[in-house]
Amino acid sequence: MYKTLNLSADIKMIVTDFDGIFTDNSVWLLDIDTKIKKLSFKDLMGVSVAVKNGINVGIISGEKSKEIDYIAQKFNLTEIHQGIRNKLPVLEEIKNRYNLSNDEIVYLGDDINDIECLKAVKYAVSVKQANYRVKELQSVQFTQASAGDGAFREVVDNIVELKNHD
Repeated sequence: MYKTLNLSADIKMIVTDFDGIFTDNSVWLLDIDTKIKKLSFKDLMGVSVAVKNGINVGIISGEKSKEIDYIAQKFNLTEIHQGIRNKLPVLEEIKNRYNLSNDEIVYLGDDINDIECLKAVKYAVSVKQANYRVKELQSVQFTQASAGDGAFREVVDNIVELKNHD
């Protein structure tokens, strides 16, 4: 059995930050008005696998980006929240809207604006490249995969594996 994280088959939703999870935090500036971010097909396939297995996916990002819009459109995601500095109220709204308890949701985040959300759920996950303050949180688990290179997919694969063996 493939298992790198201590998660649960009861998880119904994954809520994630975007930059530093789906990306490696790099931004390419083509010109003053055009920036692009590299995405891994591992993580895009992770969204597809989650949706096909009945696991809701939400994104709460401090930034606004065309890459998030692309993922939302491609996978018909409705819980897309961009330009959010204080993420906890949005996470709480999502939990209420879907009637989720803290052990039915996993939150992925890597930086200081994710700390309150990571504390607010039973299953908190980050990446090894996370900010040192995130690394200090006792309840956070870390993926083996790197940011922007399969970290999101690793979480999905762990949950799906648990659901298939439940």
